[in-house]
Amino acid sequence: VQLQASGGGSVQPGGSLRLSCAASGFSLDLYALGWFRQSPGKEREFVSAISGSRDITKYADSVKGRFTISRDNAKNTVFLQMNSLKPEDTAVYYCAAKFTSSQRVIPSDYNKWGQGTLVTVSS
Repeated sequence: VQLQASGGGSVQPGGSLRLSCAASGFSLDLYALGWFRQSPGKEREFVSAISGSRDITKYADSVKGRFTISRDNAKNTVFLQMNSLKPEDTAVYYCAAKFTSSQRVIPSDYNKWGQGTLVTVSS
């Protein structure tokens, strides 16, 4: 039972990346899913979440309008499309899951975590 995050890399400001988080050993159906990020010396912060039912999404103000969270239950994967990337988006990005219908924005609300994927935005 695990989450496997991928898709990180280095990109110039203004560029795009698409993160993926694939689940194995369990179905993401009816799971609330979230993306968080953590920079050196900082606490893990909320980026985006999607509810376990009805796919209601929520975004941190800092990424609203630039990032899009989505899920593909057939592929058992959650995605984070990141556009117009800024240097301040540089961080390790983590995906998380919890079996619940509602959105969750606090890291301690989640009980399944991926290993993290590094995103570096630099010219």
